[in-house]
Amino acid sequence: MALLVVAYPKLSQEDYDWIQEYRSKNDPRYFGLVEPHISLVFAINDIDQDDFITEVKTRLDGTKPFDFDINVATINQNDDGKYYHEFLVPDKGNSDIVKAHDKLYSALFRPYHRLDIDFIPHIGIGNSNDAAESKSRIDEINNKSISISGRVDTIDIIEYKDGEITTLERIEL
Repeated sequence: MALLVVAYPKLSQEDYDWIQEYRSKNDPRYFGLVEPHISLVFAINDIDQDDFITEVKTRLDGTKPFDFDINVATINQNDDGKYYHEFLVPDKGNSDIVKAHDKLYSALFRPYHRLDIDFIPHIGIGNSNDAAESKSRIDEINNKSISISGRVDTIDIIEYKDGEITTLERIEL
C-alpha cells in the first residue's frame, strides 16, 4: 500500500479527450489505472494513513485554487534510468504547483523528498523504453503548438493498493 497526493485538474472535455486518446496509445504503465493528474506527493508507504491525511490538510491550509496553461510537452528519463516519461508541463500555474509540492514536503514528508531529482510539475501522458520514440512523439506534439488550460481547485489523497487507486479524501481549496 502506498499513499500519494494528486490534483485531478479540471479540463475542457476536448482537452480531456485529447489527453486520454494520447494516453490510450502511449501510456501503457498508467492509462486505465489513474485519471490525468498532477502528482504533489509521490508514493509513501510507511506513514499511518490518519497521520498522512492530517499532514496534507495541515500543509495545504490556506492554499487557493489556481488556473494553469500548458503550451509544451517534454521528455524526462525515469529516475531508475530504465524508461522515459512524456509530460505536459504548465507555463502558467507552474509556481503554484511547486509551492504546493514544497509545502507538503516541509515537515512530516521531508525525509521522503527526493532532492536528487528535479520536481517537474506535469501531467503524464506517455512513457516508453525507447528515448527516440518518446522524443519523436513529443516533437510532434510541440510542432502542433498545443494549448491546454485548466484549473486545480481540489487535491486528492489517494491510496495505491493491489493495482488499484482509491481516493481516501478530497480537499477543496
